[in-house]
Amino acid sequence: MAKQPEFFDFDFTKYLADMKVPGVDLDAIMASQKKNVEALTNANRLAFEGMQAVMQRQAELLRQSMEEYAKTAQSMGDMKDPQDAIARQTDMAKMGFERMISNMREMSELLAKSNNEVFELLNKRFTETLDEMKGMMDKAEAGKPAPKKPAGGSSAS
Repeated sequence: MAKQPEFFDFDFTKYLADMKVPGVDLDAIMASQKKNVEALTNANRLAFEGMQAVMQRQAELLRQSMEEYAKTAQSMGDMKDPQDAIARQTDMAKMGFERMISNMREMSELLAKSNNEVFELLNKRFTETLDEMKGMMDKAEAGKPAPKKPAGGSSAS
Protein backbone atom coordinates (compact mmCIF):
# COMPACT_ATOMS: atom_id res chain seq x y z
CA MET A 1 0.00 0.00 0.00
CA ALA A 2 1.34 3.42 -0.95
CA LYS A 3 2.32 5.74 1.87
CA GLN A 4 0.15 8.83 2.30
CA PRO A 5 1.89 12.16 1.84
CA GLU A 6 2.64 14.02 5.07
CA PHE A 7 0.13 16.69 4.03
CA PHE A 8 -2.74 14.30 4.92
CA ASP A 9 -1.37 13.91 8.45
CA PHE A 10 -1.62 17.67 9.01
CA ASP A 11 -4.19 18.67 11.66
CA PHE A 12 -5.83 21.87 10.43
CA THR A 13 -7.89 22.32 13.60
CA LYS A 14 -4.74 22.29 15.76
CA TYR A 15 -3.04 24.70 13.36
CA LEU A 16 -6.00 27.09 13.42
CA ALA A 17 -6.31 26.84 17.21
CA ASP A 18 -2.62 27.77 17.53
CA MET A 19 -3.16 30.86 15.37
CA LYS A 20 -4.35 33.76 17.42
CA VAL A 21 -5.73 36.35 15.03
CA PRO A 22 -6.99 39.42 16.91
CA GLY A 23 -10.72 39.99 16.54
CA VAL A 24 -11.36 36.57 14.96
CA ASP A 25 -13.15 33.93 17.01
CA LEU A 26 -11.87 30.73 15.43
CA ASP A 27 -13.99 28.58 17.74
CA ALA A 28 -17.14 30.36 16.51
CA ILE A 29 -16.03 29.96 12.89
CA MET A 30 -15.34 26.25 13.41
CA ALA A 31 -18.71 25.79 15.17
CA SER A 32 -20.47 27.58 12.30
CA GLN A 33 -18.74 25.42 9.70
CA LYS A 34 -19.64 22.30 11.68
CA LYS A 35 -23.30 23.37 11.56
CA ASN A 36 -22.97 23.95 7.80
CA VAL A 37 -21.64 20.41 7.29
CA GLU A 38 -24.43 19.01 9.47
CA ALA A 39 -27.03 20.95 7.44
CA LEU A 40 -25.58 19.63 4.17
CA THR A 41 -25.57 16.11 5.57
CA ASN A 42 -29.22 16.46 6.58
CA ALA A 43 -30.10 17.97 3.19
CA ASN A 44 -28.47 15.02 1.42
CA ARG A 45 -30.34 12.60 3.69
CA LEU A 46 -33.65 14.34 2.94
CA ALA A 47 -32.94 14.34 -0.79
CA PHE A 48 -32.03 10.64 -0.70
CA GLU A 49 -35.16 9.77 1.29
CA GLY A 50 -37.28 11.77 -1.15
CA MET A 51 -35.83 9.97 -4.15
CA GLN A 52 -36.25 6.66 -2.35
CA ALA A 53 -39.95 7.43 -1.75
CA VAL A 54 -40.42 8.35 -5.42
CA MET A 55 -38.71 5.17 -6.61
CA GLN A 56 -40.78 3.01 -4.23
CA ARG A 57 -43.99 4.66 -5.42
CA GLN A 58 -42.99 4.20 -9.07
CA ALA A 59 -42.35 0.50 -8.44
CA GLU A 60 -45.73 0.21 -6.74
CA LEU A 61 -47.47 1.95 -9.64
CA LEU A 62 -45.71 -0.29 -12.16
CA ARG A 63 -46.81 -3.39 -10.24
CA GLN A 64 -50.42 -2.13 -10.17
CA SER A 65 -50.32 -1.34 -13.88
CA MET A 66 -48.99 -4.80 -14.74
CA GLU A 67 -51.71 -6.46 -12.66
CA GLU A 68 -54.41 -4.35 -14.36
CA TYR A 69 -52.94 -5.08 -17.78
CA ALA A 70 -53.03 -8.82 -17.10
CA LYS A 71 -56.67 -8.65 -15.98
CA THR A 72 -57.59 -6.55 -19.00
CA ALA A 73 -55.89 -8.88 -21.45
CA GLN A 74 -57.67 -11.83 -19.91
CA SER A 75 -61.10 -10.13 -20.07
CA MET A 76 -60.54 -8.99 -23.66
CA GLY A 77 -60.12 -12.60 -24.77
CA ASP A 78 -63.64 -13.38 -23.60
CA MET A 79 -65.27 -10.76 -25.84
CA LYS A 80 -67.07 -12.05 -28.93
CA ASP A 81 -68.47 -8.88 -30.51
CA PRO A 82 -65.75 -6.79 -32.26
CA GLN A 83 -67.62 -3.51 -31.66
CA ASP A 84 -67.84 -4.22 -27.94
CA ALA A 85 -64.14 -5.05 -27.94
CA ILE A 86 -63.26 -1.74 -29.68
CA ALA A 87 -65.49 0.24 -27.29
CA ARG A 88 -63.94 -1.50 -24.30
CA GLN A 89 -60.41 -0.91 -25.62
CA THR A 90 -61.23 2.77 -26.12
CA ASP A 91 -62.57 3.10 -22.57
CA MET A 92 -59.56 1.28 -21.19
CA ALA A 93 -57.15 3.48 -23.17
CA LYS A 94 -58.90 6.57 -21.81
CA MET A 95 -58.76 5.25 -18.23
CA GLY A 96 -55.11 4.29 -18.70
CA PHE A 97 -54.24 7.77 -19.97
CA GLU A 98 -56.08 9.43 -17.07
CA ARG A 99 -54.30 7.12 -14.59
CA MET A 100 -50.94 7.94 -16.19
CA ILE A 101 -51.61 11.69 -15.85
CA SER A 102 -52.67 11.19 -12.24
CA ASN A 103 -49.54 9.15 -11.51
CA MET A 104 -47.32 11.77 -13.14
CA ARG A 105 -48.96 14.46 -11.01
CA GLU A 106 -48.40 12.36 -7.89
CA MET A 107 -44.71 11.85 -8.76
CA SER A 108 -44.32 15.56 -9.43
CA GLU A 109 -45.88 16.41 -6.06
CA LEU A 110 -43.63 13.91 -4.26
CA LEU A 111 -40.54 15.41 -5.87
CA ALA A 112 -41.67 18.97 -5.16
CA LYS A 113 -42.30 18.12 -1.50
CA SER A 114 -38.86 16.56 -1.17
CA ASN A 115 -37.17 19.49 -2.92
CA ASN A 116 -39.02 22.00 -0.74
CA GLU A 117 -37.89 20.24 2.44
CA VAL A 118 -34.28 20.30 1.28
CA PHE A 119 -34.51 23.94 0.18
CA GLU A 120 -36.09 25.03 3.47
CA LEU A 121 -33.39 23.29 5.48
CA LEU A 122 -30.57 24.86 3.44
CA ASN A 123 -32.24 28.27 3.40
CA LYS A 124 -32.64 28.19 7.19
CA ARG A 125 -28.98 27.28 7.66
CA PHE A 126 -27.86 29.97 5.20
CA THR A 127 -29.81 32.59 7.16
CA GLU A 128 -28.33 31.31 10.43
CA THR A 129 -24.81 31.49 8.94
CA LEU A 130 -25.35 35.11 7.90
CA ASP A 131 -26.60 35.93 11.40
CA GLU A 132 -23.59 34.18 12.94
CA MET A 133 -21.20 36.07 10.68
CA LYS A 134 -22.89 39.37 11.55
CA GLY A 135 -22.62 38.50 15.24
CA MET A 136 -18.92 37.71 14.87
CA MET A 137 -18.32 40.98 13.04
CA ASP A 138 -20.25 42.95 15.66
CA LYS A 139 -18.27 41.24 18.41
CA ALA A 140 -14.97 41.94 16.65
CA GLU A 141 -15.98 45.56 16.06
CA ALA A 142 -16.96 45.98 19.72
CA GLY A 143 -13.55 44.66 20.80
CA LYS A 144 -11.63 47.23 18.76
CA PRO A 145 -10.40 50.32 20.58
CA ALA A 146 -12.24 53.53 19.74
CA PRO A 147 -10.51 55.69 17.12
CA LYS A 148 -8.36 58.39 18.67
CA LYS A 149 -9.35 62.00 18.11
CA PRO A 150 -6.69 64.25 16.63
CA ALA A 151 -4.81 66.28 19.21
CA GLY A 152 -5.05 70.05 19.25
CA GLY A 153 -8.81 70.58 19.56
CA SER A 154 -11.19 71.74 16.88
CA SER A 155 -11.03 75.00 15.06
CA ALA A 156 -14.35 76.63 14.37
CA SER A 157 -14.47 79.65 12.08
